[in-house]
Amino acid sequence: MRSLLLFFLLIASTAVYSQDLNARVQILAPQIPNANKRILDVLEVSIKDFLNGRRWTSDALQPQERIDCNFVITISDWDGSSSNFKANAQIQSNRPIYNSNYNSTILNLSDEDFNFSYSEGQALDYSDQNYLNNLTSLLAFYAYIITGMDYDTFSKLGGTPYLQKAQTLLNNAQNAPNPGWKAHENLKNRFWLIENLMNKSYNPIRESMYIYHRDGLDVMAENPSKGRKAIYTVLPQLQKIDKQKQGAILNQVFFTSKSDELINILSDAEPQEKLKAFTILSVIDPANALKYEILKRAR
Repeated sequence: MRSLLLFFLLIASTAVYSQDLNARVQILAPQIPNANKRILDVLEVSIKDFLNGRRWTSDALQPQERIDCNFVITISDWDGSSSNFKANAQIQSNRPIYNSNYNSTILNLSDEDFNFSYSEGQALDYSDQNYLNNLTSLLAFYAYIITGMDYDTFSKLGGTPYLQKAQTLLNNAQNAPNPGWKAHENLKNRFWLIENLMNKSYNPIRESMYIYHRDGLDVMAENPSKGRKAIYTVLPQLQKIDKQKQGAILNQVFFTSKSDELINILSDAEPQEKLKAFTILSVIDPANALKYEILKRAR
């Protein structure tokens, strides 16, 4: 489905690639004195090859259809001689908007427990069915999250098959010694991310992602008013979920990616619409309430 929709978004190419992601990977170690840069460089290439060299979807994506994403992994603890790394990761993905040069951020989150073991030259072994090691499980988990959330923007709940794969990975990691996979460890970790995405109670958020992008952003180049109105309609849905599930991670994931974009889009709305948007956004996204003040002031 995504490939068919993207056909209308991008110029078709005759070549077919097996890869689904266009991942850029950066590994940093600012707190590690005299870090062995060679090992980190090798690791960076290995992670990039792992993400970009596999098929994460069932579609044969064209080169221009590959999903752009970024992994910035910051090593916070490593003695330089062991294979154990303590790290955090910033994971971001975006998708192109029809008839424009604009890319909209779909995912922008931080994983504070991105810990793993790696030795120089180690093959990154991976299985969809079994937990083999934390590094490849982390990478595959986020590859499926990125893919699933991207597909949700092209068809309603279209990313479900890939989110199910992410959930299987999480289930397989429940006995892993590394943090981030279990419900009791943190209310904003991998467990709760996929729980929210697969919980039918949160389907209105996932469906809003489709309306926001396909009925909103993708039509704005031709009809800005129509696109803006479609985007405005998702706010009451998000407000409804927020009242039912305050503090849910999926709400926060949405606004971390979309707060600045929403301000840019709604700043051109009618004054009454901007004021309504401010009233809703300042309540359901209090972390960015000061940002939304501009909607109240802009007349």
